[in-house]
Amino acid sequence: MPRWPDEPARAVGLRSTDVRFRSERLSEDHNVDDFASGNDALDDWLKRHAHHAAAMNTGRTFVWHSGEDRVVAYFTLAAHRVRRENVARRAGRGSPIEIPAVLLARLALHTNLHGQGLGGELLWDALTRTVAAGSIAAARLIVVDAIDDNAADFYEHHGFLPSPDDPHLLVQKLSDIARSLGIS
Repeated sequence: MPRWPDEPARAVGLRSTDVRFRSERLSEDHNVDDFASGNDALDDWLKRHAHHAAAMNTGRTFVWHSGEDRVVAYFTLAAHRVRRENVARRAGRGSPIEIPAVLLARLALHTNLHGQGLGGELLWDALTRTVAAGSIAAARLIVVDAIDDNAADFYEHHGFLPSPDDPHLLVQKLSDIARSLGIS
């Protein structure tokens, strides 16, 4: 059974075998001032825009911290739709012209955590929450608009399919994700 998207904080760290971080919705209590992912656009968005997006219900940001509320990673989810002709044929087949989706709008780790395999763990956290959200408000796909070629490669490595027209627009079916997570 999928979990509710705004469930209480959960423990995460290399597939939860090594509990290192708590994952929860961004709140005013979280310290984002020192967050540095190595990408100024991602850092700035968290610091200057994430709270406003939450207040306007245009994006929901989830953060990781190790107990002292200093943010070490985050991702943002939003309702979305994508045109069938803009996605890989395999992902769009049988769908309406405009496909309901969840947008993984941002995903970033603090530079201190790079190279530890935690990017995949952060993505896993985002995907489990997305599958839960998709079971409540119907969505067929998760969409990412990769910020650069390295990000696009990361998502392809994790099973996302690039658009035939834009290699930075990638999608994956929620049903495939749910099946791979064992919650279908």
